[in-house]
Amino acid sequence: MTKYKATIGLEVHVQLKTRTKMFCGCSTSFGAPPNTQVCPVCLGYPGSLPVMNGEAIRLTVMAGLMLGCRVNPFSKFDRKNYFYPDMPKNYQISQYDKPLCLGGGVDVEMGEQTRRIGLTRIHLEEDVAKNLHMATWSGIDFNRAGVPLMEIVSEPELSTPDEAMAYLQTLRQILVYAGVSECNMEEGNLRCDVNVSVRPEEQSALGTKIEIKNLNTFKGVHGALVYEIARQIAAVQAGEPIRQETRRWDSEMEETFPMRTKEEAHDYRYFPEPDLMPVSLPARWVRQWESELPELPATRRDRFITQYGIPEYDAKVLSADRAIGEYFEAAVRVSRHAKAISNWVMTDVLRVLAERAVSIEKFPIAAAELAELVELAETRQINSNTARTVFEVMLGGGGKASDIVRERGLTQVSDAGAIEVIVRQAIESNPKSVEDYRNGKEAAMKFLIGQVMRASKGKANPQMASELLGRMLGPPSS
Repeated sequence: MTKYKATIGLEVHVQLKTRTKMFCGCSTSFGAPPNTQVCPVCLGYPGSLPVMNGEAIRLTVMAGLMLGCRVNPFSKFDRKNYFYPDMPKNYQISQYDKPLCLGGGVDVEMGEQTRRIGLTRIHLEEDVAKNLHMATWSGIDFNRAGVPLMEIVSEPELSTPDEAMAYLQTLRQILVYAGVSECNMEEGNLRCDVNVSVRPEEQSALGTKIEIKNLNTFKGVHGALVYEIARQIAAVQAGEPIRQETRRWDSEMEETFPMRTKEEAHDYRYFPEPDLMPVSLPARWVRQWESELPELPATRRDRFITQYGIPEYDAKVLSADRAIGEYFEAAVRVSRHAKAISNWVMTDVLRVLAERAVSIEKFPIAAAELAELVELAETRQINSNTARTVFEVMLGGGGKASDIVRERGLTQVSDAGAIEVIVRQAIESNPKSVEDYRNGKEAAMKFLIGQVMRASKGKANPQMASELLGRMLGPPSS
């Protein structure tokens, strides 16, 4: 039976994190009432002239540098001509033969294997308006028209829906790390066009390419590819011709449907944008932007493992978000207990952030303050239960850990003589539990330790209490 192979390429459209649109001063903020963030330029009024957004240029180049692209010292904008209701000028200002960035790639991890997916180009363009379709009417919101949009085009080197998902997730993480985009798919910051074809495994020539437009969720990309690959294979096996066309994904039906035949580049009648000067980037600008780049997430993960000796899982969690990773490192710089700090960040800190739905920048405990709390716990000045009590007080603005411990008298008791007195009292007051322990019931020992901790108001060293109990009671019966 003939086996088939899919070939997948992705065109990822990313809204850049700028305050104003690509060629005018209108706001790019999300959620404004329809058609309130518009002007003659982004509405395409006759006689209005575009002015280039320099910050959009910088962010696109930053993205290219993060992805290992070659930055073009000379690029230009072009007019892409087509007629559609969401295009107020009846053309889109984009880039064709002289994009800002060329080449580069994304290292995609699939299990234990890492494969580099090459990039063709990264170019900059303006977004179109948003069509709104209701039951009995349609409308257009031009707030999005003219928003800076970066398009990242991959080489056709992906072969499965899972690979495409991993590529998108890795790319999104890198772009957020670089600070070039929020990549918030719910707000339309990141959308994707998928190109996919199938061919027999032994055939070298690629099959006929189908494009699936405007996918705005990872699940949608994966589902559309699973369906479309199966559809194309079934068509080839049935002897049906596959036409080059554009299709759309219906997430409720979980099927793709034809939209129109696929255009070629010449259909758009590209020509240089006459109202904009070409872009000439001095080498010193590019060097400066490159010096401002953060580590790649995978590079930071590997460094955390080697530099701080934490497990790979910890390093992966801590490096997934740039700000979380920076918080962890800031804490480790003032404490030698990297693994303990990692545990606190991954459990208590991330829990609070999720409960309060805030970012680490708004977390009330500074990294150095968390490091001080960890130091108190690791040097057994306080026990783990007390440490969590202090953590909750700090969350409420209670001050530094050392001050809270001192003011509330929470310092752990590690004096053997003092603890021995409490242990003897616990043994004398709980003869039934003592008998249960000697009869081999392990739960009885935990109960007795709990009694010691209660009597000491949580300040006894639990390890010392356990050792003293074991010494006084002797080994349980086997």
